[in-house]
Amino acid sequence: MISWWNNVVFAAQWAFWLLLLIPLLAVLIWWTSGRGRPALQISSIRFFSGVKTPARVKWRPVLYVLRLAAIALLLISIARPQSTLAWKKTHGNGIDIMMCIDVSPSMEANDFQPTRLEAAKEQAKRFVENRPDDRIGIVEFSGEPFTLCPLTTDHKALKNLITTINSGMLIEGTAIGMGLAKSVERLHDSQAKSKVVILLTDGENNAGNISPEDAARLAKTYGIKVYIIGLGASEGNVLQPNAINPDGSYSMTFQPVNIDEALLIKMAEVTGGKYFRASGNLQLQKIYDDINALEKTEFDKNQAMQRKEEFLPLLLWAFFLLAAELVLRYTLFDSIT
Repeated sequence: MISWWNNVVFAAQWAFWLLLLIPLLAVLIWWTSGRGRPALQISSIRFFSGVKTPARVKWRPVLYVLRLAAIALLLISIARPQSTLAWKKTHGNGIDIMMCIDVSPSMEANDFQPTRLEAAKEQAKRFVENRPDDRIGIVEFSGEPFTLCPLTTDHKALKNLITTINSGMLIEGTAIGMGLAKSVERLHDSQAKSKVVILLTDGENNAGNISPEDAARLAKTYGIKVYIIGLGASEGNVLQPNAINPDGSYSMTFQPVNIDEALLIKMAEVTGGKYFRASGNLQLQKIYDDINALEKTEFDKNQAMQRKEEFLPLLLWAFFLLAAELVLRYTLFDSIT
């Protein structure tokens, strides 16, 4: 109760002036009840010396106390007590993140369940859920880059957009440098404490007019850290798209996994990031968890707490006291009031 009272303010403090009426009402009640002057004048009270005052008469002032207390509570409720408008300090991660996802046809390979691309989308959505305080955006790339979503805190909309990602919508190829450069473009004006690109690819750079090395140096210039995930089975041939059929489906053949890991490691190191190799769904999930743990830039933020009206308990107590006074007046004290 004490802690609750300490967190209460009054929106209509002028109403407290009305409490000055309480002493006046007390005097008025005392006077009109016959306490202000004698009702009967006699020459001597010796005949009443052995008569005791009945208990009900002694306790009759309780009725007036109940009434005055109820009036006081009503007046306080008029002052509109409210929960304090305070600022709640919370912690978060001040990071802007662009997720750069390869959508070339080879991402339809089935060495991940159900495919590389679907596994990547699932983990991307899970990563977004684990970063509620960050701005996150999506760039997809194949032979060219495309910004699917700029930096946003609307994570529900972002996850819906991730669901729509499909291969075959962009020019064929794997333009790793162009994908990273587009992600850097989206981040370079950011004022966040930390700026990160998570680039996921399953192949070698074979398209675009910006080399991966140049894109990595550009990221470093703007203080952007790049985490790179190489996606694909660690050994053997994998069933991958070979050609597009007239109906839009892919013709699949067994092909080796070709990831230019030396290049990807160099790119990550240049920016102060890290390279990861994922050869299965569980490993990909762990990699995203590791990146999530690595990027924790703590900051404090103040969150407004909305005021809440608190007059109802006072009104209820006031009506309770008035009801108690009426019940006592017309029952226990009925014959003497």
